[in-house]
Amino acid sequence: MSARDRLGECCHATRTARGWRRWAIAFVAGAVANLAMAPFFIAPILFLSLPVLVWLIDDAVRKPGGARAVAMCAASAGWWFGFGYFLFGLFWIGEAFLVEADKFGWLLPFAVTLMPAGLALFWAAAAAVAALLWRAGVLRLVVLALALASAEWLRGHILTGFPWNVLGYALTWPVVLMQSAGLLGIYGLTLIAVPIFAAPLVLAADAPAGALRRRAGGSALLITGVPLLLLSGYGALRLATAPDGVIDGVKIRIVQPSIPQREKWMPEKQGAIFQEHLALSKRDASGVADDLAGITHVVWPEAAMPFLPLEHPEALEAIGALLPDTTMLLTGALRRETDAARAEAGDADPRPVRAYNSLMVLDGSGALHSVYDKTHLVPFGEYLPWQSALEAIGLEQLTRLRGGFSEGITPRPTLALPGLPPVGGLICYEAIFPGVGAASRERPGVLINVTNDGWFGNTTGPRQHFHQARVRAVEEGLTLVRAANNGVSAVIDGNGRVVVMLGINVKGSIDSSVPVQRSTPLYAVFGDSVFLLAALIFAVILVFVSRTRDVDSYV
Repeated sequence: MSARDRLGECCHATRTARGWRRWAIAFVAGAVANLAMAPFFIAPILFLSLPVLVWLIDDAVRKPGGARAVAMCAASAGWWFGFGYFLFGLFWIGEAFLVEADKFGWLLPFAVTLMPAGLALFWAAAAAVAALLWRAGVLRLVVLALALASAEWLRGHILTGFPWNVLGYALTWPVVLMQSAGLLGIYGLTLIAVPIFAAPLVLAADAPAGALRRRAGGSALLITGVPLLLLSGYGALRLATAPDGVIDGVKIRIVQPSIPQREKWMPEKQGAIFQEHLALSKRDASGVADDLAGITHVVWPEAAMPFLPLEHPEALEAIGALLPDTTMLLTGALRRETDAARAEAGDADPRPVRAYNSLMVLDGSGALHSVYDKTHLVPFGEYLPWQSALEAIGLEQLTRLRGGFSEGITPRPTLALPGLPPVGGLICYEAIFPGVGAASRERPGVLINVTNDGWFGNTTGPRQHFHQARVRAVEEGLTLVRAANNGVSAVIDGNGRVVVMLGINVKGSIDSSVPVQRSTPLYAVFGDSVFLLAALIFAVILVFVSRTRDVDSYV
């Protein structure tokens, strides 16, 4: 049997599958699509998985019963595809519920299934809309691209958003392709990823033998090969013209203590954890004690101190004793404000105490120099929707902080530090959201990302988080300094290249200069307007070709 015949049988079997077999095909195709994401980066898997979704929608649009039946059938396929994609892409979330298994372990099955099930609704909606607008031939790939990219954009914004493993990340590896994130943004890359990966098999299966098959091959080459060549060419040019300078007089030390999350908040461990941070700060990457000689900035990870440092003068004194006069500490830390402090500032919040997850800057005397409070909090991790009502029935967020954390002020303020350009703070998963510069009061000149991925163990989660932080650096053309409790800590330049790095579960410190920012990428200037413009172009092409060639809808 020829390859053409085998492809035809596969396409036919997918389109004609019914019941649980149809759901299973969609689920498996979505699950294996995860191999395109970090840390695997096997993007060619999408050449096999995305055509499955197209063929399932092909079947849906032929379903009798009108538009409602078509939409429901397509939505079912989209949901099962999305459920497989998100279930296997987000399984690591369950690790967080095992940190305190006696209290939160019972929630694990719900967390690892309900969240993917909810996110899959976006893909279900995309498939339903695409089916109602379906067109013959290659135009149906344009329809699916518009629907799926729009759904991914909505997933990144609705209910505070969760743009984890957006499909466009498949086009951000290797580093030469990663440069395209600075051109189109991650949603723009999603828009072009769908036709790039779906076209070869879909068009090959569509084409009969002879000249039409050769024409289909040419179309597939045009749709897949030309964009990849253009993106690679842009990336190569961007890398070739990257500046190689560093910020004069600046040398940073990143501390990675690798504290097990189960021990992080044990009262009896607090003193030892703090001392570990102090001790690691005094030693260079080779472990030699140098008492921070030549270091201008020390960076500790998110919530590095398992207490409220501003309420522990002895801790501030120890930090002052650690730091030379000209050295500053940037550390993730928790802080709280009382009602009196807020009343003085004119804040009418009714809660007696307001807590923040913060990035603090402490000077050489241990005094607070400046602070950034996290603005994008993790639902169910740092706060509960309908906090008071859910707490009243005994539920808690994973941080077990009564009342939850409060959001910092928006737009995000930048931090002014000696020796550095304006610093944009990113705490934990704030680094997965595109448009960092647009969300800031002024454009930052360097990004500092503090995080604690210890919640998620040695899984794909921390590695995916790290890769998405790299893409943020490329989108903004800015160096990103990342300090993680147990990895991955690194300095990443504005082209997404890793300068220095500490891997997962490695205890130590790394020293580095700070690469200068590079020319501002298109996405950093216009943000998601680039995606909206690209989507408009796709829509115009769809309408124009449909009218001029009299292409019929399947519905």
